[in-house]
Amino acid sequence: MAGGLVFAAALALNAQAQTAHKGAAGRAPRTPIRPFVVLRSQSLGELEKKLHPENKTEELTGGEGMELRVAVQHEHDRAAAAAEIHDASDDVYYVLEGSATLTLGGTLESPREVEPGEWRGPRISGGQEFDVTKGDLVVVPRGTPHMRSTVGKDFAMILIKVFAEPLPKPAPKSATPAKTQKP
Repeated sequence: MAGGLVFAAALALNAQAQTAHKGAAGRAPRTPIRPFVVLRSQSLGELEKKLHPENKTEELTGGEGMELRVAVQHEHDRAAAAAEIHDASDDVYYVLEGSATLTLGGTLESPREVEPGEWRGPRISGGQEFDVTKGDLVVVPRGTPHMRSTVGKDFAMILIKVFAEPLPKPAPKSATPAKTQKP
């Protein structure tokens, strides 16, 4: 009898919880803001080949309203760009092919803010160097100085960028005034 009473009480609580959830300010699950992406290994391989031999990036998802950017990136024989720090985003690299040299940690030298929360500097002092190759996964938390070099190397990766806040709508590009022609 006690078991039946506990079962009935559990059913009543469950029904009450479901009713409360359905009636909670008319809330409903949100709808997707972008279509989903399924990229089978064969398609990913074809995409990666399409990016060779140049230094190219193919965006898979990201943009306005997103807290996530996913891209496939290829680099060939590229000197390290400026070292960087992101205040409000984490980077995840998954190496698809080739190798690169990463410098992580330490201190960004002569930092300058190139846009809000995005810092660049010529070098990193006191960082650790890592040679990454196919199959390696690297997580670079926000605030971590980092830079990558592919000098003398061929490199392809999946870049996943996770933002603290949804990305804002891009600012409109300023219109160039039309030139007037003299008669």
